[in-house]
Formats: sequence, structure tokens, C-alpha cells
Amino acid sequence: MTALIPASLLLNIAVLIPVCWGIWTAADWAEAAYGPASDARGILLAVYLAILALSALLLVVFLVVGDPRLVAALLMVQVLYKLLTPVTVGHWGHPVVSANLAFAGVHMVTLVTIWLSWVRCGAGVFRALNTGPIPGPYLSRTGSILGP
Repeated sequence: MTALIPASLLLNIAVLIPVCWGIWTAADWAEAAYGPASDARGILLAVYLAILALSALLLVVFLVVGDPRLVAALLMVQVLYKLLTPVTVGHWGHPVVSANLAFAGVHMVTLVTIWLSWVRCGAGVFRALNTGPIPGPYLSRTGSILGP
């Protein structure tokens, strides 16, 4: 089950490296998908680079510490913005919208596995919010539950 957490982060990395490079270098396919170079496209590139950097950092953090909370926060933001793209673009036919919806589906499955790991540990969100820093439970790299 915990294999989905690194899989979602690796998916971000694998997709965002060529996308960021394409936007940065004004590749033909990037111009077709994201439009000509503009301030707005530069802002989008900055957002994509931030998600790429956080994905790489959180992959290392998760593999070392096993705490999925920061990963969950990143994935929730991504799912929300990806689900909003058909509304903000105005139609479903754009290739970036279609890709965003597919990736949102993958990340939602990962978020469900993170949530279920917390439920199984008896450490629900409300308890976590009321106890300050949580000493655990965390997921180990093998999927076993660590902590109190």
C-alpha cells in the first residue's frame, strides 16, 4: 500500500522534468499545449518547478522518515488544482486538462491509502489536530506501522 506514495511522487518527477524543460526551452509541443511564451506561462513554470522540487524532497523525506503527512498536503493541492482545470479552461478537450484529470485520479488513490493508514492506526485527523506534534504513527518503507 505505501508503494503508492513514492509512485505518486515519482510520477510527478517523471512528468514534470520534460514538461518544465519543454516550457523553459519553448519546445513546439509545449507551445501547442501551453501557448506562446508569456508572463502567465512563466508563472505556471514556477509552480511546476516548485511541485517538482517538493516531490523530489518529499520522496527522500518519506523514504527516510516514513511520515506521509507532507506528501498528503502536496497531493491534496495538486488534486484540487487538477480538478479545477476543466472549469478554469472552460472545456474538457484540452490535452493538459485530460492529463490533469488522469493524474488527479492517481493522486486520489494515493491519498485514500494515506487516509486508510491513519484510520487503521487509530490516529484520525481530529485527534491529530488536537494533540500538537504527532510522535507517530508513521509508515515504514515496508508498509508496517511504526510509533505509538
